[in-house]
Amino acid sequence: MRYFSLNNMTDEDISGYIENFLEWLTIEKGYSLKTVDSYSRDLREFSSFLQGQVNIKAIDTRNVREYVYTLYGKNKSSSVARKLSAMRSFFRYLIREKVIGKDPVSSVSMPKQAKYIPVFLTVDEVFNLLETPNPETDVFADRDRAILELLYSTGMRVSELSSLDINQLDFGTEMVRVTGKGNKERLIPVGRPAIEALQAYFSQRQELIDNRIKRGQKPELAAVFLNTRGGRLTVRSIERLVKEHAQRAGLAARVTPHALRHSFATHLLEMGADLRSVQELLGHVSLSTTQRYTHLTLDHLAEVYDKSHPMAKK
Repeated sequence: MRYFSLNNMTDEDISGYIENFLEWLTIEKGYSLKTVDSYSRDLREFSSFLQGQVNIKAIDTRNVREYVYTLYGKNKSSSVARKLSAMRSFFRYLIREKVIGKDPVSSVSMPKQAKYIPVFLTVDEVFNLLETPNPETDVFADRDRAILELLYSTGMRVSELSSLDINQLDFGTEMVRVTGKGNKERLIPVGRPAIEALQAYFSQRQELIDNRIKRGQKPELAAVFLNTRGGRLTVRSIERLVKEHAQRAGLAARVTPHALRHSFATHLLEMGADLRSVQELLGHVSLSTTQRYTHLTLDHLAEVYDKSHPMAKK
């Protein structure tokens, strides 16, 4: 990524300011490559809309509104909101750097979005899923069982699981050190069933490493979860195997690694965990993100009330 001097750029050089902003997100804010790429696409789309007709200091609310108007009908409201959020962050950065004096996005309202309800499984459905990998028929049953157990036991994101290294696991304390969004680390307890599943898988992991060495390839010694070639298991591969086991468990297409994350959070709250603790375990920056799960626990409380309270039975 090239780095531009803010003092030496022309007013028309919007692409240069975008590059500086992306550099700042990467180095100063520690955003992941995936997040920075998303910002890059959204900002370049806005820059393309302007077609070089407006320099950076002349961009006003009218330009932003005209651009947003073109998005409706072609994008979901969540996509429009994401693009606006990227632009808002970009122009706030320019204000902080004293490139512009006024934020042209500040008076543009975010689109109304449908309330997002996380998909989650019941406890019985989770247990059914965890029992699906069969050592008698599945070559990688131990690995797949360890993946499912760890996803549900920790609530980690699938990207966090894919990038998980051996040195992040501490079997003595039964904890895992996870690197989440923005390269922020957090410690998560690991349940005994997940620990046992990991230990059962490690002999096969060593076989995959040995076979890779025999083929004359550099061994993948760090990664916890390996594919058939002894390389690190990708996010896509994990998503695919979770879906396959879900279908075999009769849970159809509802189940994804993220559904297990939702189930982890929902079941914790149902069992009395406080919202702040669940926020820490999930690695959410904002408590409002974690609060999406409260409606699920309220439904659970209402069900318990209906079953248990004397007045509810009259």
